[in-house]
Amino acid sequence: MLMELTDQELALTESARRKMGELFDDIDDSIAGVRVYATAGGCSGVSFGMTFTDAINDNDGVRDFSAYKVVVDDATLEYIRGVEIDFVDPGDGNATFVFNNLPSAGSGCSSCGSASGCS
Repeated sequence: MLMELTDQELALTESARRKMGELFDDIDDSIAGVRVYATAGGCSGVSFGMTFTDAINDNDGVRDFSAYKVVVDDATLEYIRGVEIDFVDPGDGNATFVFNNLPSAGSGCSSCGSASGCS
């Protein structure tokens, strides 16, 4: 059964919402949403990413933003609960989505915790 996600579970900044809307203006109607996923790796043991998805599964959580949906499977949700997705464009051609408020794994490099990567 699909679960409706709340802002407390997965938040998007206004900048991220605006950019997602722009991206969905330019894609095929067969795309059901953008899937947030977790993979092993990174200094916290888990790295996060996003990709377009053409399917929403029964075990997915969904944030519905009228023009698009953000989809998270139940296993990934355990890692990202409380995360905020932001879109940052410093103007140097390196615009990207970042994951803020990541849970601390308690080990790994000390510069983690505020975004999806280490610096």
